[in-house]
Amino acid sequence: MIIFMRTTISIDDRLGEAARRRAASEGLSLSAFIARILRAALHERGREPPAEFRLITVGGGGPRPGIDLDRSSELLAGDDEERFGGGG
Repeated sequence: MIIFMRTTISIDDRLGEAARRRAASEGLSLSAFIARILRAALHERGREPPAEFRLITVGGGGPRPGIDLDRSSELLAGDDEERFGGGG
C-alpha cells in the first residue's frame, strides 16, 4: 500500500509555470511530474563518482624514472631480466 504525503512547496512563478507546461506536454499531473523528477534526483545522488585514484608509493617520490605504469608487461619483462638474466 502506497501512502501519499500532501505538502506545500514554494517556487518562483516562472519555474512553476515551466513545470506545469512540461508536465502537461508529457501527459502528467504536476504532482506526478515533480515526484518523477525528485525520484530521479534522489536516485542519481546515491551514485556519487568514485574518488580520484591516487598512487601511493613508499617514500612518496612516485615511480622510478623511466617506469610507465600503463605498460605493466614491460615492467614484468624488466623484472625477469634482472632476476634471471638477459634472454640470450
